[in-house]
Amino acid sequence: MDAVDLTPGELRLLLAVERTGSFTAAAAELSLTQSAVSHAVRTCERKVGAVLFDRGRTGARPTAAGARALVHARLILRQLDVLRAEARGAAAGSLAGPLRIAAFRSAAAHLLPAALERLTAKHSGLHPQVLIVPELGRGTAGEVADGRADVAVATLGEDETPPAGLVAGELFREPYFLVNPGNQPDPRGLPLLDWPENCSSYTRSWWARQDWLPSAKMEVADDGVVLSMVAQGIGMAILPKLTLAATPPGVAVIPISDPPTRRIGYVATYAGAQSLAVRELVRELRAVAEAEFLRAA
Repeated sequence: MDAVDLTPGELRLLLAVERTGSFTAAAAELSLTQSAVSHAVRTCERKVGAVLFDRGRTGARPTAAGARALVHARLILRQLDVLRAEARGAAAGSLAGPLRIAAFRSAAAHLLPAALERLTAKHSGLHPQVLIVPELGRGTAGEVADGRADVAVATLGEDETPPAGLVAGELFREPYFLVNPGNQPDPRGLPLLDWPENCSSYTRSWWARQDWLPSAKMEVADDGVVLSMVAQGIGMAILPKLTLAATPPGVAVIPISDPPTRRIGYVATYAGAQSLAVRELVRELRAVAEAEFLRAA
């Protein structure tokens, strides 16, 4: 190994400083002295050729260079973990260890449980960890890009390329439905409920062409709240099929002619997409989608 390469121990130390916010707290976490941590960080900075942390009275904060270095530190350490887990799994004929998944709310609630049940039934040593992330801004894919998740269940834009360094694949395409309170004689007199994550440009352009939809709109926290408010008679909505996997009583779900659709897919790094655990999860997600969301579409 080149003398200027960072060691795994140095990468873990940098992440400890980021996590705790100071050299002193990182030293306590790692059972080192504060001076040892300070010296180790300076050594890392010399090897990298950039200042990684701003030091101040309030602690240590990553610089722009440090933020990028920490992303790669997480990715490198995770690949070392995967290397060990898959090598041992190949010897034992099974998969083991953590599998970190980022998913938006309705996928975590209605798609992942069945897929993870199938996956862990085959590989009992595998331990999925699910982080629920709103599909806003960088969304679930951002967790993968930052090294905090191995794979993301994400909404994919039409003809959208994944962020640099990531790969994406479509799992299924789900239609939207008209959802009304069943006891309302004229649901169109109610406001149209919307939520921030419902931001597909295709969906928005479809909405703009529908002159039968109410002009009054109300935005709420997420699609689960939208469905609950429809059940309470507060409004009507256009909701994707995944959200409607658990429809409360008293809600009328009506198919739409030529409805908008939403692409559900997975996102991983190039290396992560080759890991056996991610490939097996994607296989089970496709199977669940085929069994529960496509045939009944």
